[in-house]
This record gives sequence, C-alpha cells and structure tokens, in this order.
Amino acid sequence: MAKIQNAANSTEESIGIAMSRTELFFEKNGKALTLGLIVLVLLGGLWVGYRNLVSKPRHEKAAELLAQAQNKFEADDADYTVALNGDDNGAGFLEVIERYGSTPAGNLAKHYAGICYLKEGDLKNAAAYLTKYTPVKGIPGSVVNAQNYGLQGDIAVDEGNYKEAVKFFEKAVEAADNNATAPIFLMKAGRAYKALGDTAKAKECFERIATAYPSSFEARDIEKYINSL
Repeated sequence: MAKIQNAANSTEESIGIAMSRTELFFEKNGKALTLGLIVLVLLGGLWVGYRNLVSKPRHEKAAELLAQAQNKFEADDADYTVALNGDDNGAGFLEVIERYGSTPAGNLAKHYAGICYLKEGDLKNAAAYLTKYTPVKGIPGSVVNAQNYGLQGDIAVDEGNYKEAVKFFEKAVEAADNNATAPIFLMKAGRAYKALGDTAKAKECFERIATAYPSSFEARDIEKYINSL
C-alpha cells in the first residue's frame, strides 16, 4: 500500500509540475498567443471580406464580359476581329484577358482568342494564346482542354512540325477520352505519325479507333487507313 501511495503521490507531483510549467508558459507567452489568435481572426475576416467584396464581383464581371465576346464569336455572321477586340456593343476576348486574365473567365478567353487568331490565319498569335490557356478540371473543362491541345497540334501540322503535333494530339486524347473527341485526335495523330514515317505508331492509333471507338464516325473507314500502311 505504501508503494502504491508513493506512486500516486509521485504521479500527482508530476501532474502538478506539468501544470505549473504549462501555466508558466502561458504566463510568459500569453500576450504573444493572444496576439497570434487576433491576427488569425483578422486574416480570416480579411479573406472573407476580400472574397465577398473583391474576388466574387471580379469573377462575375469577368464572366459578364466574356459572355459579350462569346456572343460575337458565336454569331451566324461572326467577325473574329470584333470578337477579339470588342466594339461599342461590348467587350472582346483581349479586354477580358487584359482586365481579368487571372480569373476562370479570363483563362477561357485565352482559348477563344487563340481560336479567333487561327480563324484569321495568324498562326503565331493563335499558338501564343492557346498556350496561355491553363487546362481545368471537370467534364466540361476536359472537352475544352482537348480542343486546345488539338488546335495546337493542327498549328504544328501547318508548320510541318509533325513530331510536335503528335504530342499535342496524344494529349488531346488523354484530356477527353470519349467516343466523340478521342477518335478525331487519334486519327490526326495517326496521320502525323504516318507523315513522320512511323507506320507502326500510325497503325497503333488507327487500330485503337477500331477497337476502342467502333461506333465513332472515324471508325467507319478506319480499315482503309490501316490497310494503307
């Protein structure tokens, strides 16, 4: 019993010492800890305020201007120069990029700007703006990602750079591996490989269309391409 009592006393003393040290720590550092908590609370408040008063309105305004440019881009009589630069009736993609380039709308505007330059035959600026676009997550975004890589591949083909084109087309397939877009870019990759003289890789692309996407439009005449190798 004596040993047990001594052990209990020893434990109580240890707890008491630990508590004393803790109290001493808070006594010495209480002001600093309190200040730290105040700073954290203030930072949290600033973040909420920034998000509600600055970030959210900024994103909404960017989306509004992007919609104006998209309307010009998607019109039946689309004028891609106006879609790029805007007019008295609304903003163009370049304005969205300049003012809100860091927002999701600004990012998408870079992709659209690249397409506009491509439509105008300006491959240099088309490539520059398509490259500025940052791929995004999610199903709708993946289709845009694939289109972006595919267009960069098309530009590389126009410039005779088939090796670079293949890389972009393969990225496009990986970005959106579906029955609608993947066969298109596999076909382009196969043709680029064929232009490079790599018939084995070209055949691999064509055969993948036949086996993985048999119901796609590209699969209808794919045997012709395979046999041509």
